[in-house]
Amino acid sequence: MKKHIPNFITLLNLLSGCIAILFAVKGNLVMAAVFVAAGIFFDFFDGLAARSLNVKSDVGLQLDSLADVVTSGVVPGIVMYQLMSRALLNSGETGRDWTFSGMEFPFEPVALIGLFITLASALRLAKFNVDDRQTDSFIGLPTPANALLILSLPLILTFQPSPWISSLVLNIWVLMGLTVLSCYLLNAELPLFALKFSDWAFAKNKMRYFFLIACLVLIILLKFLAIPAIILLYVLLSAVNTRKERI
Repeated sequence: MKKHIPNFITLLNLLSGCIAILFAVKGNLVMAAVFVAAGIFFDFFDGLAARSLNVKSDVGLQLDSLADVVTSGVVPGIVMYQLMSRALLNSGETGRDWTFSGMEFPFEPVALIGLFITLASALRLAKFNVDDRQTDSFIGLPTPANALLILSLPLILTFQPSPWISSLVLNIWVLMGLTVLSCYLLNAELPLFALKFSDWAFAKNKMRYFFLIACLVLIILLKFLAIPAIILLYVLLSAVNTRKERI
């Protein structure tokens, strides 16, 4: 019975992602973010459960990636599409639906660029499954971290509104730039430290402890604005850590 527990938790991740898609398609990006967060929570604990119960399996590995494609790949892509559509609407550059062979496609062609995040996430997860270098660390930004980065945008717009934030977040060029950056970070040959603790010794884990304390401080001070700052800090600390290891 216990061998099915991790897979059940993974399926809860997938279910959360499916519900998030429904909210994202309807334009409720806040609730989409809530269910993505729930999916990432389950994604963390399925691996923990598998290790604790010593029931890791190839099926579990594949199921985990399939769930992540939905929760941390499809949803961020749709959310970025919705944000780009809103940015185009605000600028007056909207209403350019496709018509092909008498069929109408009610999509903003430019906003479909946001779905590149989904493609890059799928590629990143496929590479992760066959890359034996990523057992204790990551190469490229993990898809859950990237999903949090994208999903933080509607949360910031909703709960920390201000003219300068709205003008920045709902700027089509900013969103395009963020999409390109997201796709690059997901698949870049960029070593990033993992938050897995093999033991609690400070000397061995001081980078992790510093990062977690910094995250707590940033969240208290910046609230949802802390999420992009935390992702940036994660990348910068990883770069510093990699440079020290090479010296």
